[in-house]
Amino acid sequence: MYSKEIMDRFVNPENAGGLRGANGVGKVTNDLTSDMMKMYLQIDEDGRIEEARFKTFGCCVAIASSDLACDLIKGKTIEEALQVTNQDMLAVLGEMPAYKEHYTVMAESLIHSAIEDYYKRKEKESRRIAQE
Repeated sequence: MYSKEIMDRFVNPENAGGLRGANGVGKVTNDLTSDMMKMYLQIDEDGRIEEARFKTFGCCVAIASSDLACDLIKGKTIEEALQVTNQDMLAVLGEMPAYKEHYTVMAESLIHSAIEDYYKRKEKESRRIAQE
């Protein structure tokens, strides 16, 4: 029913937990299932993602998708990270019930949400500096 990749990431997620000093934090929820995914990013001055971590409340596919999303964007530029799709995740995660595939869509949205937050924080900081 679930691939070995999904079960391995569910049982031993390498990117689980918060990230002190994160400069991009995204959150997505599914109102129908009450699942919640949160991603923490550390992005350097050159726009490269140095670290990505997650906290997810949901099923094994939700956790595996969040963990994989972090791995797929680490070391990439923001532009490269925005190119990661749920199809990329499905290709890695492998077999799962079709009704669980929406978790990869949530994880893709999570990446976008965290990067959007990064840009908002950066803009706010720029305005603060300009006012000084």
